[in-house]
Amino acid sequence: MSNHVQLFLDFIKRSPSAFHAADSICQALRSAGFAELNECAPWAIVPGGKYFVTRNRSAVIAFAVPETGFAHFQIVASHSDSPTFKLKHSTEDEAAGGHIRLNVERYGGMIMSTWFDRPLSIAGRVLVREGNALETKLVDFGRDAVLIPNMPIHFNREVNDGYKYNAQVDLLPLYGGKGAKGMLRAELAKAAGCEEDAIVAQDLFLYPRTPGSVWGAQNEFFSCPRIDDLECAYTSLAAFLTAKAEGHINVLAVMDNEEVGSGSKQGADSTFLGDVFARVGAALGASDSEIRAAISASFMASADNAHALHPNHPEKYDAQNRTFMNGGVVIKHNANQKYTTDAVSCAIFSEICHQAGVPVQHFANRSDVLGGSTLGNIANTHISMNTVDIGLAQLAMHSSYETAGCDDVDYMIRALNRLYTANIAMQADGAFVIE
Repeated sequence: MSNHVQLFLDFIKRSPSAFHAADSICQALRSAGFAELNECAPWAIVPGGKYFVTRNRSAVIAFAVPETGFAHFQIVASHSDSPTFKLKHSTEDEAAGGHIRLNVERYGGMIMSTWFDRPLSIAGRVLVREGNALETKLVDFGRDAVLIPNMPIHFNREVNDGYKYNAQVDLLPLYGGKGAKGMLRAELAKAAGCEEDAIVAQDLFLYPRTPGSVWGAQNEFFSCPRIDDLECAYTSLAAFLTAKAEGHINVLAVMDNEEVGSGSKQGADSTFLGDVFARVGAALGASDSEIRAAISASFMASADNAHALHPNHPEKYDAQNRTFMNGGVVIKHNANQKYTTDAVSCAIFSEICHQAGVPVQHFANRSDVLGGSTLGNIANTHISMNTVDIGLAQLAMHSSYETAGCDDVDYMIRALNRLYTANIAMQADGAFVIE
């Protein structure tokens, strides 16, 4: 088993929410000598410098500038969020006089049945009043705190025949007995290291406590929560940190809110990427025209996981465009631009993988099955450049506990490291040299 699989499982454990995932990435960047920038302040950027900036504490963009100064960008973009349940602002609810449960709502398109009867905890951020200031604190209860109990089959005889779950009725987690009333806020204050009355607001989410596991006849698979899309966030970070920027600016972008459409100030459908590129160019003395030209000559890999062939349902997949765990990096295609891959970006990234010695697979849905979409085509409406949609093949996407292949972690790191170290030079529209 690759050492990176265990490192990824450790990353998952440290990243129970999008805020924690972004914080884990920032810690790795600081350790590697990257300087943190503030969006609200001027930026001093020099050739050879390494920098990162956050937005909303849940999205991170890092970039490394070559010694030669301003150039085009080579980007890998992924996302920090995963489907889960968010606690509502007023969340404690007394149920039938005997239990305290929590009022939650769905975040993203999860497989709801996978959240039943497993230990869950609570993590996210709180805004704390400190004098006349408001400070953000990351919180993680770090224990088996709640559980969503199934109804016994004796009272729900249809549960194995396609039962339709009601999120407001069936999916509310149990927190404690009637004596637990008011204890949630006390536990939250303890996790934040503050007094209860100092908490002003919070963004809190459930997360599964089941630890990651490596398994299979040859230990070829691993399972854990939030593989989609933290596997791409981790592998792109690992590749980025080991790649020297030469001839272009390397960019790591981990956006938020992809699972709910990216339509936020920290999502791919925001100005975040474009703002960073414009400010980097300006700080390095580039004109507006030069910045626009550099963006046009840039290349982006939109990295979000792909569907592996399900062994029990092969009929759901296109016969000529199936992908398998441990089969290499997946290039994703869709004629209606749910994925942004076209012949140009496919050819460029295929050549990158060829140079890295990494196998490539191609995925497309059956023509009578609607697929998902991701952040690549959304980001391209703000910063237009050649972009390929890629990922790693996994099972049970959007389950609370997903499965992927051990070999693929190394494959992705090698491919993305080559993307960062290669110089993808656009000679003219449709003509490229990869050095």
